[in-house]
Amino acid sequence: MSQGRSEPFQTLHHLCIVVRDIESSRRNYEALGIGPWRDYPPLDSYTHLNVANRDAFMQLRYMMCDLENVQLQLCQPPELDCAQRRFLDEHGEGVFHISFETDLEAAEQITADRGIGILVSGRRDDGSGFTYFDTQASTGVTIAGRRTTNP
Repeated sequence: MSQGRSEPFQTLHHLCIVVRDIESSRRNYEALGIGPWRDYPPLDSYTHLNVANRDAFMQLRYMMCDLENVQLQLCQPPELDCAQRRFLDEHGEGVFHISFETDLEAAEQITADRGIGILVSGRRDDGSGFTYFDTQASTGVTIAGRRTTNP
């Protein structure tokens, strides 16, 4: 706990795995009995974006699979500069981020108080959205927060 505030990263929502070929990866997971997979909702539903390259963001390809205890996401980045492309080029395929269901504004304030920056963020008109925190160097993975609906 921090100064009476609850910690923002307690409810795991999903793991996002960056891959080179999303269809091939989906088939490999399905061969292990992990599925079914479905396309992520259109990224243009994020009307408020804080990303360095909007074109790259809009070309990210996501698929997701809901398991009993967590969601898995596959992400195939475009050849354009974005955090996912840089991760893939530098580290190869693997877990890019771990995402927690949280109050995004509170999480952003708590992490800012701790000197942790924001990589990218996006919100839909209903207040749902995501924030990726700059934690790769300190934790080995990007920690993300997400909110499914506006409280």
